[in-house]
Amino acid sequence: MKFIIRFLFTFVLFISLFSNHLRAQATGNFIKASIGYGSSSSYYIEDYGSQDEVDVMGGGLYLQGEYIIGLKSWFSIRPYAGAIFESVDEDQNLQNQPQYKVTTNAFLMGGKVRLCAPIPWVAPFIEGGIGTSIGKFETFTPNVNFNKSDVLLHIPFSIGLAVGRHNNFEIGISGYFHPAAKQSTAVFALGYNFPLD
Repeated sequence: MKFIIRFLFTFVLFISLFSNHLRAQATGNFIKASIGYGSSSSYYIEDYGSQDEVDVMGGGLYLQGEYIIGLKSWFSIRPYAGAIFESVDEDQNLQNQPQYKVTTNAFLMGGKVRLCAPIPWVAPFIEGGIGTSIGKFETFTPNVNFNKSDVLLHIPFSIGLAVGRHNNFEIGISGYFHPAAKQSTAVFALGYNFPLD
């Protein structure tokens, strides 16, 4: 966790020093770099609608890069590649059930589209798409026993804000849903867009 905090501080400092030399994101091509914290949990729902009673979550580092094809100031296509590395806190002692856990350690690739309000300084956005995850997935709960190293489909969904004079900084919350593993990963991330044009 200390590593993540140090890295985020360095990332924000770097961006602050060089932000005057960068252009606004509207149309054109960009590279976006993101870093954040991801946390996975099971979303399995029983027949009667009650969720798993055992709260078991894994957490860790999230990294992602996107190639942004800005077709309009409000619409872009975004192929992406990234990674999530999670573990379970060993001190998280569940009563008589220490084996319960949900973790994702995988590389992510796919594509998504973004709809963004083209507003200077604070522009809300929403994203959705489809992708694949390659790695190890563990979902051990009272109702699910999934432990595989595999290639799985995932569905990404994000909401957030593009902030700054030219909307180059991003603050967002993302979800990566893995239906086969009956788990989802929630991510809080900071990002920055580097123009290529």
